[in-house]
Amino acid sequence: MQPPTLPSTPPAPPRNKVRRRALTALLAVVLAAAVGTGGWLLWRDGDDTDRSPGGQPSAQGRLDVRETVEKRPASTTGEMAFRFSVDDMNPGEHVEMPGMWATGKILAKGIKGTMAGYRLGTDAEVGDEAWKTALGGQICGYTRHVSGDNRTAVLFGESNRENALCNRVAFIDLDDGRKVWEHDFPVSGAGPSQTPPDGADAQDRPSVTLTHGIVAVTWGGGTIGYDMDRGAKRWSTTVAGRCQDMGAAGGRALLVREQCWSADDNPTAEYWQRVTYNVRKTDPATGRTLWSYQAPEGIRDLSVPSTEPAVVAVAGGETEITELISLDGKGKFRSTIRLGDGTYVGECFYGDYLVVDYCPTITVGADQAFLRSKDQPEKQTSNWVIGFDLATGETTTKFDSGPGSLLYPVRMSGDRLLALRLSDDRIAPNALVALDPGTGEETPYFYFGVPLEGETITAPEGNDVVVQDGRIFFGARAANGPGGTEKEWTYLVLGIGSDAAKKP
Repeated sequence: MQPPTLPSTPPAPPRNKVRRRALTALLAVVLAAAVGTGGWLLWRDGDDTDRSPGGQPSAQGRLDVRETVEKRPASTTGEMAFRFSVDDMNPGEHVEMPGMWATGKILAKGIKGTMAGYRLGTDAEVGDEAWKTALGGQICGYTRHVSGDNRTAVLFGESNRENALCNRVAFIDLDDGRKVWEHDFPVSGAGPSQTPPDGADAQDRPSVTLTHGIVAVTWGGGTIGYDMDRGAKRWSTTVAGRCQDMGAAGGRALLVREQCWSADDNPTAEYWQRVTYNVRKTDPATGRTLWSYQAPEGIRDLSVPSTEPAVVAVAGGETEITELISLDGKGKFRSTIRLGDGTYVGECFYGDYLVVDYCPTITVGADQAFLRSKDQPEKQTSNWVIGFDLATGETTTKFDSGPGSLLYPVRMSGDRLLALRLSDDRIAPNALVALDPGTGEETPYFYFGVPLEGETITAPEGNDVVVQDGRIFFGARAANGPGGTEKEWTYLVLGIGSDAAKKP
C-alpha cells in the first residue's frame, strides 16, 4: 500500500519552496511508517461550507459557552488539516502566543499584541492570515472559552510600551476577526494595598472568562460583568478589606476566586503563608453572590477546573496540585480527591496570564473527575486515566494506555471523555479516542502520525490542545528562535482531522 500523495498545489503556497519540499519529504517518511500501523497524514484543501463531525447540543444557544459533542467519524484515518509554522525568527528571539481557539472555519491564535485567524486546510505562515486584528497593546489575559456564536474575549495593555497597564478588554468574533466591542476597566495595586499602581509591575493581575451572556473581568479590586452582545456593563462588584478578586472561572457557571491577605505582614513569612482563598458563585445576570466557600488555610494556590459541578484544585503545602475538592450545589464540601503524593497528576495553568479555570489534564463530567496517573517507565512507558466519583472521592473507571503510549484526558464530549493517546515509540500511531465511563470502552476517532519537527508541540504539558469540530489542534504558547545562527522552521500550530470529512 502506497502512502497518499500531497496535492501539487497546496492551498497556501509557502514562500520558501526549497525548505517546504524538504518538509514534504520528511512527511512522506512519516506517512510510510504510519501506514504500517494504521495511521497516516495527508493534506486536504479546506472548504468554508463544510462542517466536520460534531455539533452543538440542541439545548445550547449562541450566548452559552460552547460545548460541542463530537461524533465518531466514518474513517479512523487521520490527515493533517492545518499547519502554521515560521522560519523567520532570530536566534534567541522569544514571542508570546497566548490563547488558541478553533471554529469550523478558522484556527485563531494570540500573537503578542495581535489576534490572527488562519483558514483551515492551509499550510500557513506569517502573511497568510484570513484576518488579523491589532489590539493596540500586548495581550495580557485571555480565556479558553468560546461562545455559541464563536466569540471570545482577551485582555490587552493600554499601549504597546513595555510594562503598560493591562486595562482593556475586547470581545472578538473568531470567524472574521471583528472586534464586537472593547472597554477599559480599573486597575488596583498588587498585594494588600489597592492603591492604583504607577506601572504594570505593581498591578494586580486581571483575568477574563465567559459564562452565559456575560464576559466577566476581575481586576483585583472587584469584578465586572459585560453584556456579550453590546459590551454594556451589566454589574460590578468590589471587595472589602485586605482581599482581591484574583481570577474568574466560567463555562456553565461563574465562580470568582478571592485572595485575602493576613493582617500580620510578617516579612519573614512565605507569601503563601499570608494568603487565604475563597471561592464565590456569582449570578451572571446580576453579580449577586449565590454562595461562598472558604478553602482550607495553608494552601499555596487554588484553581477551578469545573464550575458546574463545582470542583477546585488546591496545592496543599506543595507547588503541585495535591487535592481536588468537590462542592455541592450550595457550595458545601462534598468530597476530597487526593492525588496520592504524585500517584495521580493534575496540571493547571500557571504563568504570566491569570487563567484559573484552565486545567488541561483535569476533566470533569458525568459526576466524575478524570485524571491521569504518573508515567510508568518500568518496561515500556504507560499510564492510566482514572475516574473519581465526585460524591465520594473514590476511584471508578480505569482506562489503561497499554505499553508504549500515554493517555491524556482532553475534554468531555457529552457523557464521554475525549483523550489523546501519544505514542512513545514513534512506531505505533497517536490517536484521538473517546472513553466511555459507563462501559469502560475505548473508541478510536482517528489515528495519526506527527513529523519530527511537530512533536514538541503535541505534549499537553506546556502546549495548548483543542478538540473542536472533528479536529484536534496542538499549539505552542510561545515561539522561540533557533539556538544556532541558521534559520529553521518552527511549528506553532498543527491540526489533525479524519480523512472522512470530505468523503460523500
